[in-house]
Amino acid sequence: MKYSVSIEIAVPRERAVQMLADPAQMPKWLRGLVLHEPLTGMHGHVGTESRVVFGTGGRQIECTETITRREPADLQEIPSETVVHFEREIVAEGMWNAVRDRLTEAGPEATLWVSENEFRFSNVPMRLMGRLMPGVFRKQSLQHMQDFKEYAEHGTDVREPKG
Repeated sequence: MKYSVSIEIAVPRERAVQMLADPAQMPKWLRGLVLHEPLTGMHGHVGTESRVVFGTGGRQIECTETITRREPADLQEIPSETVVHFEREIVAEGMWNAVRDRLTEAGPEATLWVSENEFRFSNVPMRLMGRLMPGVFRKQSLQHMQDFKEYAEHGTDVREPKG
């Protein structure tokens, strides 16, 4: 299963990229994140393997994330014409997922984030879910992007109750 989602964020691209790359910011916008710990390497660097745990619906899902691409490696003073790439593979029980994120300038104060996702399922329950409810995966990806947008633009933390 493959799909692509995108969102425009009203912050400069360099700021958006730095926020996405900062592990201290992740719990503020990545809904359900319980743990994100590097097992090998340094957070966000190519080749780094991390243990990632999400809590959802009263249960926890654990996966392994491997960073496969980060360009440019230095996220400071990125030329405006440069496309920033973050790519990773995520493996969980019954599932393999490749995520290819591209961030480009959509203007001096705006960032376009395009995320291409590919899923492969290796057990019957996940294959059924992928066939019967493919929209669930796309909706979850878009939710994460919308949560990041709200955090980047307004400082909205997904852990705080809405009032």
